[in-house]
Amino acid sequence: MRAGLRLLRSVADFALPPRCPGCGAVVEGDLRFCLDCWGALDFLTTAGCGACGIPLGSAEQEGLLCGRCLAEPPAHDGVRASVAYGEAARGIVLKLKYGARPAMAEIIASLLQRHLEPLGDDLLIPVPLHRWRLWSRGYNQSALIARALARRTGIPLSTDVLVRKRATPVLRGLGARARARAVRGAFAVAPRERGLVAGKTVWLVDDVHTSGATANGCAAALKRAGAARVIVLCWARVLNDEY
Repeated sequence: MRAGLRLLRSVADFALPPRCPGCGAVVEGDLRFCLDCWGALDFLTTAGCGACGIPLGSAEQEGLLCGRCLAEPPAHDGVRASVAYGEAARGIVLKLKYGARPAMAEIIASLLQRHLEPLGDDLLIPVPLHRWRLWSRGYNQSALIARALARRTGIPLSTDVLVRKRATPVLRGLGARARARAVRGAFAVAPRERGLVAGKTVWLVDDVHTSGATANGCAAALKRAGAARVIVLCWARVLNDEY
């Protein structure tokens, strides 16, 4: 039986070899990038601003805050991102969001896992989509990433706790204040799920972190429901205001 499965696997690998998620080149194994695409990804460390996680260059030290977070402290308790938003990272996001390539979520989760350090009473919650966008797309890309992380870590996942009460406009091209206005009051914790959040460390899972408006809206709702901490966990974060 095992010999037969190995033979079938060998045939499948020959007919459908693993391919780089970035460019499609044949690679050695599943969930692996080719050298060129791997080199094009700008991996981030956990060092940086103690509130939003943005790199601070040579001034990086524990607890230091960037100017924006000093002026307007975020509602969440930190941002952990795998890579900086760039062409390579953007290509993965587009394939997941619009290319119906759910395998991208598994690849993202494999690289995000190292940033997830359970703190006790942890809960994974994806940033929700409005029902109209969910129906048109067919899935929530953040929920796919969160499910992959839950399988890898064993941390409980809930996709029903946080809801988007109203549709919000596309935030691309808007300034930070306009983004904040666009999402104000858009998120809430489902009344029947409030007890699930109370006292928990919530890992808020998203694909891209830009100005922080969406993360702040979600974190504020989760904190009102009693969450002890809300840490944003995302594939890529924008390091400038061009997105």
